[in-house]
Amino acid sequence: MDQVTLRWFSRDLNSRGMLVANALSDSVSDALMAGHTDKLQPLFERALQDERLFAIGLCSPRGELLLHTEAFPTLSCDAAAALARQAEPRLNLAGGPVHVGVHNVMGTPPPPPTPEVPDGFVGPPAPVPAAAPVAAAPQQPVLAGRLVLLHDMSFIERRSEDTRNYLVGLIAGLGLVIAVITVVVAQLSWRGWVNGARALMRGEVLFSPLPSGPSSAPAGEALAPELIPLANELRNRMRDLEDEFRRSQGLHTEWNAERLRALLNTHISGDQVIVVSNREPYIHERTADGVIVKRPASGLVTAVEPVMRACSGTWVAHGSGSADRDVVDAHDRLPVPPGQDDYWLRRIWLTAEEEQGYYYGFANEGMWPLCHVAHVRPVFRESDWEAYKAVNQRFADAVVAEARSEDPLVLVQDYHFALLPAMVREKLPQATILTFWHIPWPNPESFGICPWRKEILDGMLGSTILGFHTRYHCKNFIETVDRYLEARIEHEHSTIAFREKETLVESYPISIEWPQEEAMRNWPSVEACRQRVTERLGLPQDLCLAVGVDRFDYTKGILERLNAVERLLEKWPQWIGRFVFVQVAAPTRSALEEYRSFQERIERVTARINERFSRPGYQPVHLLAAHHEPDAVNELFRAADMCVVTSLHDGMNLVSKEFVAARDDLQGVLILSRFAGAARELAEALIVNPYHVEETADALHRAASMPAAEQRERMASLRSTVRESNVFRWAGRMLLDAGRWRLRARIEARVRRHQAP
Repeated sequence: MDQVTLRWFSRDLNSRGMLVANALSDSVSDALMAGHTDKLQPLFERALQDERLFAIGLCSPRGELLLHTEAFPTLSCDAAAALARQAEPRLNLAGGPVHVGVHNVMGTPPPPPTPEVPDGFVGPPAPVPAAAPVAAAPQQPVLAGRLVLLHDMSFIERRSEDTRNYLVGLIAGLGLVIAVITVVVAQLSWRGWVNGARALMRGEVLFSPLPSGPSSAPAGEALAPELIPLANELRNRMRDLEDEFRRSQGLHTEWNAERLRALLNTHISGDQVIVVSNREPYIHERTADGVIVKRPASGLVTAVEPVMRACSGTWVAHGSGSADRDVVDAHDRLPVPPGQDDYWLRRIWLTAEEEQGYYYGFANEGMWPLCHVAHVRPVFRESDWEAYKAVNQRFADAVVAEARSEDPLVLVQDYHFALLPAMVREKLPQATILTFWHIPWPNPESFGICPWRKEILDGMLGSTILGFHTRYHCKNFIETVDRYLEARIEHEHSTIAFREKETLVESYPISIEWPQEEAMRNWPSVEACRQRVTERLGLPQDLCLAVGVDRFDYTKGILERLNAVERLLEKWPQWIGRFVFVQVAAPTRSALEEYRSFQERIERVTARINERFSRPGYQPVHLLAAHHEPDAVNELFRAADMCVVTSLHDGMNLVSKEFVAARDDLQGVLILSRFAGAARELAEALIVNPYHVEETADALHRAASMPAAEQRERMASLRSTVRESNVFRWAGRMLLDAGRWRLRARIEARVRRHQAP
């Protein structure tokens, strides 16, 4: 502030100095030209009557000090000129600083004297030259001297001090006024704040909205408007804590079939449970020895069957076995499991045309590639869509027929039944419908390819709870609904309100059934498993064995892992003869051209790699294109040094978890695609981008070279994760949410009955 003020006043003093110099210049120049400088002293003394003018000095053009007033300091003309040229021409004296200004005084020299003519001189006039001018030329002004003006600067400090005092007083006054206003406002609003705070402390905000005005509150209990955001934040935080507590259930106590049954008895006791899936839990096949019963190796069956046994529900599924029709009653039902009869299996019959359109057509040529970002174009046919709708309606009618009450708990499984929830909701409005989508959900742009996108979303939002494997898939679904439907979305709590019904969209990572202790004790040792595998496949004894177990599906990244194996042998030739990759690939959906072409391509790439790197007694890649029973797969897992999972897009991928469960010796390395849902849980695996061949090849080399101690640390952590988050926890979390939802619905129904006139 002082520096700015000083610059302002310096410019002002310069202007004042120029005015003083201009006023004195005529008198000074005349006196200097006439040589009468003694007449200037009184003039300078009169000029000093200005309170800001401190002293005046007069210098000759040669820099000599000719005249000065009494207060003029010891200052030469040259020094004064040097000070005046500075940005701040200030001279510090004992009495305070002065401003130095030097101003030129210009004057006109007197004309030369005219020759005089003596008196009485008579003679002829002097001759005048013809070219002589009529008048003399004017004289040019010359530098007559310099005025040195010294201005007193002490007044600047006095004015700055006065300004500071005024500002301090003004700020203090404003502060006092603001304080008084604040106290008055606080006193006026204090009563509302106190009442609102008391209501918050009593916990009213946690259970019911607080009153927001006198019309809705008792006397003296109106909530201050400023407390309404705080009340909302507390209510939302309590809801978040409830969600976090619900998600954490099961981490401290191991989930198993017994705990799941106990949960059903406490949360869903007496409620009817109906499961809908394309695959049935028991298949009856006709053989030469008669009818046999097969139980498909399915994580879905493993997870859901304990629920059905505990609640004696009904499972509705497609009857695909050759002898399925021979064992059902008149209503296409039979009790299962055989010999125990814990629940009912209701079979739905499909013609070959219906199965082709509904299952192979719309579900697997349309929805499957649409939801998996694997660069295979989905195919949508009108005839397939009609078959899909008809089959969904047939399954929905079966659910309604099997329901013994108005509010059964219906568990709908996978992408085969996207329309079924809304169909069931239309007939059973009070039903709790829990739909689990076992495959990924694409982004809104990709899903927009489907011609019937709105119908599918409409059907799925008939669910009370809609489950996906990961939060990412939940986010994609919510964004898809936001893009294509007019629905109210609450992102914070993942709920969608559509057609006066609310749907909770939640993630439930599916898993496997953790092996029982007795079963693990009966497993062959790792050494025995390795010996059997090497003998069966004719492998060398001293080798690094990598395995992959998948269906022959283009989403599983089999081609990408074969390319990585080829690059490994190119980049590190020392592994030729010592590294073997065994790929188990069960044929699937062979009726579809895309799957047949994919299998043929894999076979060609395998032949090419073996041709390049085979040696006598050594073949780097073994392709086992056949179905393997669970015991055979478990034996292969225990014999392997690593398991390679390179899915291009996968909802979860249970192969990775099955490999971890098989390694009770805490050895072996899991290489896992970042595009598999399991990668979000199994962080201790070597996570790779399967599209990056170099990265995957490096991961193969790292896994083959990993020390046993590091393998032990990684595998121990992986096993702890899979054991805690097993398939029973997956089912339990969904059923807990369903039970909580049903309880809330019943409480709301009772409240409405009490409020009815």
